[in-house]
Amino acid sequence: MIMRRILFLEKHPMWIYGLPKGFEKLGHKVKICATDQHAARTIRSFKPDLIIAMGWTPSNSTPEKQRLIARLVQASNAPLIYWSTEDPGYTDVFSLPLIRRTRPAFVFSIHRPTVQRFRKLAISAAHLDFGSDPDTHRRSKQVKKYRGNAALVANGYPKLYREKPEHYRFKSVQRLMNPFLEKDLKVDIYGRDWNKMKKLFNRNVPAKQIHGYLPYKEAVKVYNSVDFVIGPQNAEDRLTQRTYEILSSGGLLITDDTPEVRRWFRPGKDLLVSSSERETRKLIAKYLLSPQKRERIRDNAVKVAAQHSYKKRAAYILRTLTKKGII
Repeated sequence: MIMRRILFLEKHPMWIYGLPKGFEKLGHKVKICATDQHAARTIRSFKPDLIIAMGWTPSNSTPEKQRLIARLVQASNAPLIYWSTEDPGYTDVFSLPLIRRTRPAFVFSIHRPTVQRFRKLAISAAHLDFGSDPDTHRRSKQVKKYRGNAALVANGYPKLYREKPEHYRFKSVQRLMNPFLEKDLKVDIYGRDWNKMKKLFNRNVPAKQIHGYLPYKEAVKVYNSVDFVIGPQNAEDRLTQRTYEILSSGGLLITDDTPEVRRWFRPGKDLLVSSSERETRKLIAKYLLSPQKRERIRDNAVKVAAQHSYKKRAAYILRTLTKKGII
């Protein structure tokens, strides 16, 4: 295996504990770097063979940052790879403008149909889903302050709710959350702006159970401390990042019954799925008082998540880029 020097233009915790870890575990030398005035010096000293940007983050969120990325890449003589994780909802407003400004050698997208769209625009692209790092998201002991019947770790998105109240995400939250609230179970919500989303639920969520932003690496403690982890999906044709992270942590994930969930996971074996509030009620009744059944699924969750590790994702990226003659 050729050892490569891979630079990530990213510093956000949500990203640096994912794909960069996968490349490290393959034996490559990895460096993370903010897109700022110090980046050029870092690139000169590190001499990367490959530069990777990803997502929609403070490192690439503005046209100025994107133009800086283009200049840095041009000076480095290393190919730029962009992992487009905001498709298809923000392809036109974010992904495509970034691609046009930064001119990556190859683009990966979490959304298969968007890959086809990129190719029609003469953008070299392939599909790459989220994953998890088993050293970051792993089984651990329960933490008393996070104990409860269920937890939701996500952001509320009140602006999107005002504009698109029928969006799949909000229907998902309702079908998964409302049955827990109806039973007066202890459901804790972590994430931004849920205090602005009260109309979404059919029961009041006590203020003491709405906790606001949760640091990224704290989430694994929540997943290990509750009976059920509520994991809404954004659509039927793709999976959220937290899907993989919850499973890798050994959380009992209850999520939507979608073709994409069933493509990779076994309902009732690796996780729980629901397509209605009625189904969610049945799942609560079946598993709430059955810790042994929950434990079996949690064990399977860790095993199946290992098949989607970022080490495997990184290996796939390198195979794809080698096949395309980029590296």
